[in-house]
Amino acid sequence: MSNLSRKLFILILSAVLAGCASKAPPEKPHNLCSVFKEKRGWYKDAKKANRRWGTPIQIMMAIMYQESSYRHDAQPPRPWFLFIPLPRNSSAYGYPQAQDGTWEQYVSEAGGFFPSREDFGDAIDFIGWYTHKSRKLNGTSLWSADQQYLNYHEGWYGYRKGTHTKKKWLLSTASTVKRRASNYGEQLRRCSL
Repeated sequence: MSNLSRKLFILILSAVLAGCASKAPPEKPHNLCSVFKEKRGWYKDAKKANRRWGTPIQIMMAIMYQESSYRHDAQPPRPWFLFIPLPRNSSAYGYPQAQDGTWEQYVSEAGGFFPSREDFGDAIDFIGWYTHKSRKLNGTSLWSADQQYLNYHEGWYGYRKGTHTKKKWLLSTASTVKRRASNYGEQLRRCSL
């Protein structure tokens, strides 16, 4: 391998590894200041979504953490039959765990150039859009993390029908999202970004 080939190989390998590292979840996801300090562009994207849709940053981030643990390529588990992989039970994908149909509705209504569920900026904007529509369609306060999460999980129609009221596990998860959003809000107020 020539010296030039070796340098080119190292350059390409560095670029690939840097791309992988930037997609890794934050090291301290329970601390919003740490998340934003580690992922510098995320705060700017979250602030932009907050200005556009009005949803508090801590609520959008708490929903995203619950849905994907900040993994860009998160998907529901694939069921197996013996050694044969079966289709996934849901099309939910990416940071926001947005399903295909809802993502397509977002793209149609909110626009953007080639938005991706694997892009943090697009994902946080999607969550802002979704919570904004939850307020518009169901009257859910943008500051109510648990009720916004229930809208997010059950869909606007499901929430309106009250499908969540019989799911104790989901109500418990919504309480977790509310606590996380509250903690995130407190951390954000003390943070210098």
